[in-house]
Amino acid sequence: MRWNKLWGWIMWCVLCLWATGVSAQDVLPVKSRPDRHSGHVSDSKAMQQLLKFIQVSNPMPASFRETTDNRIEDPTGELLPFWQKLSVLDRPLRIVHIGDSHVRGHVFPYVVRRQLEDDFGREAVLDMQVSYHTSGLAQETGAPGIVYHILGVNGATYGSFATSENIQQIIDLNPDLVILSFGTNEAHARRYSSTEHVAHMDYLLGELKKGCPNAVYLLTTPPGAYVRNGRRGARVINPRTKQVVKTEQDYAASRKLALWDMYHIVGGERRACLNWSAGNYYQRDKIHFTQDGYILQGLLLHEAIIKSYNNYVETQLDGTRN
Repeated sequence: MRWNKLWGWIMWCVLCLWATGVSAQDVLPVKSRPDRHSGHVSDSKAMQQLLKFIQVSNPMPASFRETTDNRIEDPTGELLPFWQKLSVLDRPLRIVHIGDSHVRGHVFPYVVRRQLEDDFGREAVLDMQVSYHTSGLAQETGAPGIVYHILGVNGATYGSFATSENIQQIIDLNPDLVILSFGTNEAHARRYSSTEHVAHMDYLLGELKKGCPNAVYLLTTPPGAYVRNGRRGARVINPRTKQVVKTEQDYAASRKLALWDMYHIVGGERRACLNWSAGNYYQRDKIHFTQDGYILQGLLLHEAIIKSYNNYVETQLDGTRN
């Protein structure tokens, strides 16, 4: 009986506050995790949009030096249609992540997949563990939510990946977003050609755009690697990686595509490889990464995606306030 009276009093107070437009929130300590829903609410429409802010933390190791802001470069708004679909999420929203052995190992993209499922719900797919020995394709349930497919090929470049079978498989998955992660193997070609690299990117993306006209595209740069100095020499930082990254940067800018430049984000020419190496994130070949290394890469890409999504939400909120 006393509980019923207390509950009635609480509801009366809430109704009074609602009727008078009064709202309040305790001041959070500086070190506390912020509530993803906290902030000013101007009307019901803004409230609905505000609820879609996603909390994300910075996974960059404190030991990494000369890093840059972890963000997606998208000056022309290539990804805006995807953010809009994500904010509604009224159907299965499909991401297809393709690439070389860094993707084929499944850890790097699988971390992104699980993080996005945590953010937006797992109802769209069956809960199936993914490892190197399993398929990276998600099993859809038909419910709204994130569907994240993984298609990697060991040793792949833009050119070698662009087979009719691979292209058709991507088309059949009906993606809303395609993430392309190549560059490590291009940089291992002794006679690397930027012109050839561009031609291969043009062909693969051209075929995908013909088959997936409603998809948008996100390019990622390679993380950086070492090569042997001579047949039996010591390993040195691969000097061609910076050329490969420059080609991909210029390509994204000229074709108005979004780019996640992991290479420069983790330190670029001066520090990327040294940062990975100092953190013991490389395997012995200093090309591939340990599980911890790939987990870190997945967390970094997830952070960049969520930061871009939250920027989109903030833009929508600004529009409702003006």
